Amino acid sequence: MARRMVLDLGVSEGRIGRFLVVAVALGFAALVAAGIAAGWSTARNEAHTQAVNHTYEVELAIDRARIAIEQSETTRRGYVMTGQPIFIESYREGMASVPSLIGRIATLTRDNPAQQRRVALLRRLVDDIAAQREKTIALVEQGDRDGAIALFRTETSGHRMRAVRAVARALAAEEERLLAIRNAEQQASVQVFYATLAVAGLLLVLVAAVTLATILRYTRDLATSRDSLRDFADTLEEQVAERTADLTRANEEIQRFAYIVSHDLRSPLVNVMGFTAELEGAIAPLGELVARAEERAPDIVSEEARLAAREDLPEAIGFIRSSTQKMDRLINAILKLSREGRRVIAPEPLDLTAMIDGIADSLTQQLHQRGAEIIVQQPLPGIVSDRLAIEQIFSNLIENAVKYLDPKRAGRIEVRGKREGARVTFEIADNGRGIAPHDHQRVFDLFRRSGNQDQPGEGIGLAHVRTLAYRLGGVIDVASELGQGATFRLTLPVTLTEKAAADIPGKAS
Repeated sequence: MARRMVLDLGVSEGRIGRFLVVAVALGFAALVAAGIAAGWSTARNEAHTQAVNHTYEVELAIDRARIAIEQSETTRRGYVMTGQPIFIESYREGMASVPSLIGRIATLTRDNPAQQRRVALLRRLVDDIAAQREKTIALVEQGDRDGAIALFRTETSGHRMRAVRAVARALAAEEERLLAIRNAEQQASVQVFYATLAVAGLLLVLVAAVTLATILRYTRDLATSRDSLRDFADTLEEQVAERTADLTRANEEIQRFAYIVSHDLRSPLVNVMGFTAELEGAIAPLGELVARAEERAPDIVSEEARLAAREDLPEAIGFIRSSTQKMDRLINAILKLSREGRRVIAPEPLDLTAMIDGIADSLTQQLHQRGAEIIVQQPLPGIVSDRLAIEQIFSNLIENAVKYLDPKRAGRIEVRGKREGARVTFEIADNGRGIAPHDHQRVFDLFRRSGNQDQPGEGIGLAHVRTLAYRLGGVIDVASELGQGATFRLTLPVTLTEKAAADIPGKAS
């Protein structure tokens, strides 16, 4: 009902399902895109933070190195002016820390060739300044303070110190330039992140809105359909009872028709069979008459008369008799099916294992002649059903399996069963000739047979089996290929109640 309603609106149920799947996929893709953007932005932020921290570390290292160089210059001047040991001690400590501080700058800027060149220049300047300072310190230590002061006044360390400051500023300026570039890249990544979030959010809002509208519409239509189904369900039982009664009446009519037709056919058939017997009895006197005529007056007996009396007439009567016998068997089959449809089903507990063993025992001689064996799965599931119908079903299936075994290999027939909920499935599998796929349904039709017709039969057995299976509330089918055997699957209710049996109308084939 819901499907019909959706179709009336011009939208198929499949299209709605596909649309919802696409909507969910788009929403998921938006979430994934937002997650990827967030991860990418987070990684960029971490990289930027590390770059900023690195810049600050370089600038701090530059400032420490510059301060240490200038402080050492101050303490050296104090020593030259006063000669006090405390100044030279401070100078030595300051100068001792300068190489490690410059090394720290070199380590932090090892990935920047321009900065490495500046660091190398700074080392040379510091080495030159240290050499010049050592000269003035040596004069002071020798007691020639005036000479040290004179040398101090004439030295070029002031020029070198300005160069040191210029190098330090260049180092710091390069780091500031790199920091500005990194800040711009960070700002661009933030903008990309916010743009991605905006697009993903907009897509999610659109998908959610369209999906919600579709679901609300579909839910409203389903509610309408549910109301219609509820109204339909109120009359369903009455309609089912009415249809069942109609089917039962139709089936009874078919059975009565088959019964009447078979009886009407039997009446002229009996006449044909009777007159055939009379004709057959007249053949001998007619043959004697032709023989006496040949002896006494051979000229009056033509060749055509002789052939008619001795060959054509007996052959024709033989054909008539075989045809009437076949017709008689077919009429009996129709009567049998008709009676089966009218027989009252009487469910009772059945031991299928014992029943199949009994059927196998009755076929011992045939199995021995064909070098075959029947293997029964132990134990078979028990059922509650009609004993006579079940015996006829399994007898027909097993006898057919024996009849159509392949003489080229040892025959093997296996009977197995498995319960599945309220139903049970039995399988009769053989390694015989097999059935062509296009004949799988045909073999269950009345008077229809498959394959080479070298075995006696009229094509009645499997039709009878299917009729009985239907009457017991079951179904039967076959899986087979030519030359690979066949497996007949019979599915029946585990328990067939008398009421259920009464409700199942007999089905004539």
